[in-house]
Amino acid sequence: MISNKEPIKLQFASAWRTYKGGSLIRKMHGKENVIDDNFPEEWIMSLVSARNPGREAIKNEGLTYLFDSEISLKHLIETDPEYYLGKKFVAVHGQTTGVLIKLIDSSERLSVQVHPDKTTAKKLFNSEFGKTECWHILGGRSINGEAPCIYFGFKEGVTRQIWKQYFDEQDIQGMLDCMHKIPVKKGETYLIKGGVPHAIGAGCFLTEIQEPTDYTIRVERVTVSGQKIDDRQCHQGLGFDKMFDCFHYNGMSKQEVVDAWSIKKTVIEKTDCALYESYINNKDTDMFSLYNISLSNGEYELKLPEYFSGIYVLNGCGELMCGEKTYKINKTDQFFLPAGCKQVTFKTDNDLEILHFFGPAVE
Repeated sequence: MISNKEPIKLQFASAWRTYKGGSLIRKMHGKENVIDDNFPEEWIMSLVSARNPGREAIKNEGLTYLFDSEISLKHLIETDPEYYLGKKFVAVHGQTTGVLIKLIDSSERLSVQVHPDKTTAKKLFNSEFGKTECWHILGGRSINGEAPCIYFGFKEGVTRQIWKQYFDEQDIQGMLDCMHKIPVKKGETYLIKGGVPHAIGAGCFLTEIQEPTDYTIRVERVTVSGQKIDDRQCHQGLGFDKMFDCFHYNGMSKQEVVDAWSIKKTVIEKTDCALYESYINNKDTDMFSLYNISLSNGEYELKLPEYFSGIYVLNGCGELMCGEKTYKINKTDQFFLPAGCKQVTFKTDNDLEILHFFGPAVE
């Protein structure tokens, strides 16, 4: 059995999507002569496979595996959930992490979409999880002269009948005009609850943390770049009438949307050489938490709870120390921190930036 007292290094995983992007992610991984294609996402600590109708022959797309191994993280956890996830966590949430983390780099606007909330996901998909998610903006690029933006939240007065009419007519501009367009910049964080319509704009580079499903209802039948979206990718098997049950038709003003779903970061701990900040935590949602460690020429000791978490190195290099073991870490490395891992220390002679993430709240 692999020890639950030490960090477990994970492999890179990605998934095919209907939109294009991904060149910034490949550059992060040291690739040269990169282009944008239909693999615009990196999936981190993933226990779920992508739902891509027409690609069913590609098994376990998006699933995370242990580094240099054919063992998936999902399989490892299922061998002894309490051992790896923590007894308290399993008692509340069962034998799954309850979370999925992604890096997303869009070179085109994503299709207008929605994800079900927990209640709707249970009713329509018999799933214990919906797909509430959170976007933390890492940066981006201008595409065709347009700065990064996001679309989300219905404007006041949008009804199911109006929304479905725009879908039937495939009036894309009409759909976009039903939502709020919000410019975004590095460091901002937004919570997108299940049922809220949204679309990531072209040029966005972000971290997404979400409930662990891939239920995506799309209302555009052709992508911005002209790729036809399969009917099943639109309605996920529900049919074109039933899929409109996934939307919440409670319109809000733009300021109300920003006030309700823009999350302000908070400082958790600050030392002479380190800063530990919360991007989103259990005060904002009980579904997941996302933190950031910034370290410059020094050490930072991170104490961990009696359940799992995960880390992803965004920038820099250094060392990860746990017990008597030391691991060299570099940009794009990721680790699963199992329940028995009580404390880790990061060290660098330069700069180091690390995402630290948790699944749903235990208490």
